[in-house]
Amino acid sequence: MSAMKFFYFHILVFLVFLGVRHSQALARYKFVVREAPYTRLCSTKKILTVNGQFPGPTLRVHKGETVIVDVYNRGSDNITIHWHGVEQPRNPWSDGPEFVTQCPIQPGTKFSQKVIFSVEEGTLWWHAHSDWSRATVHGAIIVYPKLGTNYPFPKPYAEETIILGEWWKEDLMELYRGLVRSGGDPNVSDANTINGQPGDLYPCSKPETFKLNVDHGKTYLLRIINAAMQDLFFFSVAKHNFTVVGSDASYTKPFTSDLMAISPGQTIDVLLTTNQKPDHYYMAAKVYSGANGVRINNSTTTAILQYNGNYTASSPPLLPKLPQSNDTTAAFNFIGKFRSLADKDHPIEVPLKINKHLFYTLSINTFPCPANQTCQGPRGLRLAASMNNISFESPRMDVLEAYYFHANGAFGKNFPSFPPLFFNFTASGLPRFLETPKQATEVKVLDYNTTVELVFQGTNLVAGTDHPMHLHGSSFYVVGWGRGIFDKEKDPLNYNLVDPPFQNTIAVPVNGWTAIRFKAHNPGVWFMHCHFERHAIWGMDTVFIVKNGKRRDDKMLPRPSDMPPC
Repeated sequence: MSAMKFFYFHILVFLVFLGVRHSQALARYKFVVREAPYTRLCSTKKILTVNGQFPGPTLRVHKGETVIVDVYNRGSDNITIHWHGVEQPRNPWSDGPEFVTQCPIQPGTKFSQKVIFSVEEGTLWWHAHSDWSRATVHGAIIVYPKLGTNYPFPKPYAEETIILGEWWKEDLMELYRGLVRSGGDPNVSDANTINGQPGDLYPCSKPETFKLNVDHGKTYLLRIINAAMQDLFFFSVAKHNFTVVGSDASYTKPFTSDLMAISPGQTIDVLLTTNQKPDHYYMAAKVYSGANGVRINNSTTTAILQYNGNYTASSPPLLPKLPQSNDTTAAFNFIGKFRSLADKDHPIEVPLKINKHLFYTLSINTFPCPANQTCQGPRGLRLAASMNNISFESPRMDVLEAYYFHANGAFGKNFPSFPPLFFNFTASGLPRFLETPKQATEVKVLDYNTTVELVFQGTNLVAGTDHPMHLHGSSFYVVGWGRGIFDKEKDPLNYNLVDPPFQNTIAVPVNGWTAIRFKAHNPGVWFMHCHFERHAIWGMDTVFIVKNGKRRDDKMLPRPSDMPPC
């Protein structure tokens, strides 16, 4: 081969290599949002789906990959899609919350979302982030270890995704509009579900109950997602223990349990060994709620762990014993066991020197009922919710574009670091004047790489309850939690700064507090909100703006050309 041919040959090889790398980085998924008929609880209705599937399709990637998801809205209402727990380095443009990082994808239009995976490894999920659509528009994201690396536990024989959710007989857009119109609580769901199915204990449901077929003596990785709109869940498998190995796409120190409590928005990875007598065993979930006087669906959804082989199965299968729905001790005994794996292959970086201390109260509130309307909140008022007495008001122009284009007046930059008034947050019979918040679109601006400690404090205004808080754009370390009012002198002495869990969603206990820490290393506009959908709709939301750093790689990516218009 001549020198010139040799040179061109190597150029060709190099270009082919680049092409392969490029095609891997730009793997594409097609999400078509459209209505499809589904039958549950003896009746059929049309629901909004992705690709006609409920739950929706699973995204499967390896750590560090980037994919493009082309979202086509063939439905009749606006939609957005959020990649829950995906950090999206420098790329808030594809994060998804309506009127925070984008205007909605209107019917008949398309938006190509770049989903950039970075530090995540494990189970996450995607879901709609507008109105009540995520009740049916959601699905799993599985982030496998990088090619050439392994799990930090023995490779399981097989894996299965378990998605916990809810089902309403009524039309979901009518439910949403009724919620907004009435100012009251939304209707409680008609069924809880496992992988979209109510299970044997509901009418007209037994033939379609989800079944997981297993071989005896094997270990299975169960990826459990709580996609519910309104509820934390207890979950258990009859006669079987499981070993928790991860949560929110971050590995944990293994611990064994026969019961879990999982917040809406949270994912938990467990290893289950099929070491019982071959039979059929129920997997079951029911609602946990620490609130008094709040209506819940107290029924139990089931699926079946079904051993392969020849035997006479128990009929009905054995049902696990789940706690009472208000058993806060059982819930937080489980939640309190999480610790980061924190080994040499999975190091953690807990911020130790804090630049910014924040203290956010989480409250249920009320607004006066508008003239000539009837409202269904307490005492004829409208229900609301707030952080630091500010009930988030959705802007007409999304916050990200307003920030990017320096549009004046779209939002304020004065979200308070502390509540305007300190009082006995968890007392009973609090004065009613405390119930009315300020309505505003206020954000908190953080310098790049600011280290933040944020204490969430639940209050007993109107009705004290748990709050599953979710942060977009970054996971955080849960360094402490407790009942009652946070004591800034004593409680930090008991913080776990060695191996705290690294999560994107955490349940703040009813009339209690939770402390998190994170570094604001991801420039952009990032939503933070309660993952009870009614609380988010009522205003328990806020926004962090993380300013650009000095280096090119510390700045927000340019605006994509196909951002949906308002």
